[in-house]
This record gives sequence, structure tokens and C-alpha cells, in this order.
Amino acid sequence: MSISQEKKYFNLKEKVIVVTGATGILGESFVSGLVNMEARVVLLGRNETVGEERMNALKEKGGEAIFIKTDVLSRPELERARDITLNTWGKIDGLVNAAGGNVPEAVVAPGADVFDLDMEALKRAFDLNLYGTILPTCIFGKAMTQTGRGSIVNISSMAAQSAITRVLGYSMAKAGIDNYTRWMCVELAQRYGDAIRINAIAPGFFVTNQNRHLLVEKDGYTKRGEAVIRNTPFKRFGNADELIGTLIWLLSDASVFVSGEVICVDGGFHIFSGV
Repeated sequence: MSISQEKKYFNLKEKVIVVTGATGILGESFVSGLVNMEARVVLLGRNETVGEERMNALKEKGGEAIFIKTDVLSRPELERARDITLNTWGKIDGLVNAAGGNVPEAVVAPGADVFDLDMEALKRAFDLNLYGTILPTCIFGKAMTQTGRGSIVNISSMAAQSAITRVLGYSMAKAGIDNYTRWMCVELAQRYGDAIRINAIAPGFFVTNQNRHLLVEKDGYTKRGEAVIRNTPFKRFGNADELIGTLIWLLSDASVFVSGEVICVDGGFHIFSGV
């Protein structure tokens, strides 16, 4: 096999990739990495100011990108985004479900009564992360079946792999994403053969706006942050751009026989016994 043939497997040139949560920290890294691979990127998010700024920045460096203000829990807004995408580029080749994150009110405080939880806050965390993944998949995944082949990439978490204290709602939702990824893999294959693939990336600990207060403080790591570093063989937090290689692989033909998988990108956190 020649080098040119191998490069072709990772080619995303002119592939239309929809990225939810594109106004977030991980989303910013994702859309930048995809544009660098010459993909046509659709940025979805609720923050119009940030979305427009990111779209313009991508265009300034020669990328093809559009921003559509979209709430991932709104079917009408998602359908509008789908229609704009199809009217602009005529197809959808990939979907990255990057919308999500923790809900501060759903974080269980140290010493709190675990039998007296804020159910509304837990529901908001569950809705944002799980249903905020399922609903875009329903809308854009269906479009993929009508225009050709496609790849869907969900975002899981270490919180789905093992018990992570305090973040119950987030953990349940991410565990649900893992299950949904595997379930949907089988259902899609039974209906569409190998045309539509679905996988997930499970990041290790990456510092974001949602978890910053849990992991770092003015003078260094919090006790929780220290525990994470102690149990990560690489002895550091991840950088958002370290997820891009896995994302490109899953969206490209290099992973054409891969579906239903949850890929951990975590510096070894999920396999370390602590000894």
C-alpha cells in the first residue's frame, strides 16, 4: 500500500461535518482540527457571538464553515440547521455530538445528603448530555441515510467508565451515551448495512469551564485534581487538541469497519489500578 493510499483513508476534504457544542472548549478544538483537514464544518451552538467569531476565524484561515444558532434540545431548531446545511452543501457526511457538560446545581457537594438530591438539576444534566446527543443523531443521522454514507461521533466520559464522585447526573447521562452508541450501532447496521457508523470518544480529564472549579484553584490543583493526576499514568490533564486525531480517524474512512466503540483518550486513567 502506498503512502498516498494511506493518506486517502484519513481524507476529510469537502466532507460536510456538523459539530454541536461548537461554541464550547472542546468544540473549538474540534472545528479547528476539522477545517485543517479541509472539511466543510457546520458549527452549532447557543452562543451566537462566540459562534460567529469562530466561524469568521475559520474562514479567515481559508476554511469553509457556517454557524447556525441551535439548541440541541429543540427539534425545530435542529431541523432548521439540517435544512440550511443541506441547502448549502447538499449532504451531511458526519456528526460530532460535542454539546454537553456538567450542570453546577447537579454537582453533589461534599458531605451532602445523598438521599436528598436536586432532581430538577439532575434532569437538566441528563437532558443536556444524553438527549442532547440522541436528538441531533435522529435529525442529522436520518439525513445521512438519505444522502449517502456517514459517521457519527458521540462524546462520552471517564464518568461512564467508573464511579466519579459528586457528578451523578453527568455520570448517568454519559453512561447512557455509551449504551446508546452500542445500541444504535446495531440498529443502524440492521437497517442500513455499513453505511452509517456510530462511535464515541471518552476523554480523560480535560480542564473546561464546567469543571475548572473542581480540578484547579489559584495556587494549583484541588484535592480532586490531585487525585486525578495521581491516578493518570501520564501525570497531567489532557489538552483539547489531543482529541483531534481520534476524531479524524472516526470520521474518516480509516475507521470504515469500526462502529459501536467507545475510545478512551485519557492518558491511561481508565486502566490504572493505582498501584
